[in-house]
Amino acid sequence: MRVFFTILLFLSTTLFAKNRPEIAREETKESIKELFKKNEVTYPSEIFLRALKLEKKLELFVKKDGKFQLLKTYPICASSGDLGPKRRQGDLQVPEGFYHIHHFNPVSNFYLSLGVSYPNESDKIFKTGRDAGGAIYIHGDCVTIGCLPITDSRIKELYTIASDSLKKQKKIPVYIFPCDFNSEKCQKELKNYPQHSDFWKNIKEGFDYFETNKSLPKITINKKGKYIFK
Repeated sequence: MRVFFTILLFLSTTLFAKNRPEIAREETKESIKELFKKNEVTYPSEIFLRALKLEKKLELFVKKDGKFQLLKTYPICASSGDLGPKRRQGDLQVPEGFYHIHHFNPVSNFYLSLGVSYPNESDKIFKTGRDAGGAIYIHGDCVTIGCLPITDSRIKELYTIASDSLKKQKKIPVYIFPCDFNSEKCQKELKNYPQHSDFWKNIKEGFDYFETNKSLPKITINKKGKYIFK
């Protein structure tokens, strides 16, 4: 009898988890509609995500008239590690660099989650351990070891927007920076980590390109792991 109830509990939990995207969509459809209407943007539209670690912000940009504009900012409610890139498995670091959403997880332990394509080729070149690590997600709840949690209520909205945006784009870019390079607080804080200065100088080129053009650069990675922007 105990085995029967265990199986029943497992099946009911699994079925409920599989319905999370549908539940999220139903709960957020009106707020999403109002958000896009308020900003005079067609839904769905092409989107872009930018995370700023020091400021604990996940910014959602949407394309309008060929340029990206800020649509909404989600607070990152928990963090681990320090400023600086992730270089090995278990270092607790949130990655820094240029990625995209490569996995939609409807049965996450953290309600719903969006997988970030870490490690990229640059990360693999610069890794300091045998394994660069992985399993980096934007997810619900408010706990983390190297991920970007934004609470259950916010991931419901973002997950829905992101999944619908795939009707307009093949990949959803995710850029992760140590901080807003244009702020005095950022520049002051970066001085505490001189070991990362060359890396930050490189990724700042991508940050500046977006700030100037409100569009995304074409990015390649050379054999030394350096990002090239065009």
